[in-house]
Amino acid sequence: MALTLGRKPGEKVYLVDDQGREIEIEVVRREEKLSNFTQLRISAPQDFQILRGEIYNGSDSK
Repeated sequence: MALTLGRKPGEKVYLVDDQGREIEIEVVRREEKLSNFTQLRISAPQDFQILRGEIYNGSDSK
């Protein structure tokens, strides 16, 4: 399943599993003028691993 969203700073998305545990993803900052940069804050239970894509995919590229 995939979902594509547009979010503004301060807006959130929640991922909830079948046990009711949730991951909160909040857009903290978005800069379109200079670098198309988006900063996210991810809050999840401690037993979840949060990995950047380049680490999860095993790539050394930046």
